[in-house]
Amino acid sequence: MSKQNSIQHAGSPEVSAPARVPWAAVATFIAISFGLAWVIALPVWLIDKDRPGYQVLFTVLASVMMFTPAIATLVVMLLLKVPMRGNRLRLLGVWPLRPAKRVVWFTVAAVVAPLLLTLASLGVAAAFGWLTLDLVHFSGFQQTLDGQFATLDPATAEAAKASLPPLGLLVGLQLLAIPFGAVFNSIFAFGEEIGWRGWLLPALRPLGTWPALLLSGVIWGLWHAPLILLGYNFNRTDFSGVLLMVGGCVAWGVLFGWARLRTGSVWPAVVGHGALNASAGLFLVVGAAEAPFDPALVSPLGVAGWIVLAAVTLTLALTGQFKRQPQLAGPVLRPASPNSGQNGTVQGPAH
Repeated sequence: MSKQNSIQHAGSPEVSAPARVPWAAVATFIAISFGLAWVIALPVWLIDKDRPGYQVLFTVLASVMMFTPAIATLVVMLLLKVPMRGNRLRLLGVWPLRPAKRVVWFTVAAVVAPLLLTLASLGVAAAFGWLTLDLVHFSGFQQTLDGQFATLDPATAEAAKASLPPLGLLVGLQLLAIPFGAVFNSIFAFGEEIGWRGWLLPALRPLGTWPALLLSGVIWGLWHAPLILLGYNFNRTDFSGVLLMVGGCVAWGVLFGWARLRTGSVWPAVVGHGALNASAGLFLVVGAAEAPFDPALVSPLGVAGWIVLAAVTLTLALTGQFKRQPQLAGPVLRPASPNSGQNGTVQGPAH
């Protein structure tokens, strides 16, 4: 019986993921996704940060980099045959959407859940004194806008200021736009999630649920190193920034991984990742300008986020949610059996 694509009898409705971790394929996946990430990020390492257009280049390359796990997934599937043909889309959690109702509702919830968790992390940061909120004048947001206007010539800056709505309305529009941003960001998040939660997490699943969740989160965090070491997210250019990112990715990776395993689908993780990216900068909107803060503490990827997600994870664990996991693959073709009583009836694989 093949470890990757077991043929089962008609009475057995599901086929499981691999019984053992395909370590050679995992190593190849990591090498390709990490190697391509460094290659794509290399230009922003080689040019001056003060050079015009640097930020645009950084944003473009960071977006392209998000597709490197998808490329690694294609390589291990097509060259190493992990998983083998016959149930690949089901094992990756792409299709079919089964059980449909659970997948749909988890995906809908994933649009707003990261925003709510981010708001909760802001509350934690404020409670510990790590962040001073300004929910009246939004002085931190005004400071950010002023910094952007300062890069324009005076006439253009004045025209831009005059065209803006009142600051409070602008903040409200920012919040309302987050669910739409979540859907748009999901295009890029898919490039990551098809690798991290689509391929890697099920590949590590034979280790057990918790080892697979934690190890995949660590790998996800380390993959960000080419950007984190440039000061992205935490304004730290040493390995402490990478360790912070690993902590954030483990915390959020457990949540996204639970949604993946609970539904058998990658789509809740894709949309959740997109929603996280859309809401992660909220501390810049609600923070007071005169009170400095450390992103390592107030960011949803930082310590405040870890506290909130630890509470959520503990709740899920105590209610047994991590034990409820559908099989990661659907029915496959079986040869006709003269004793089956099914007259050679077959069920097709999810290609």
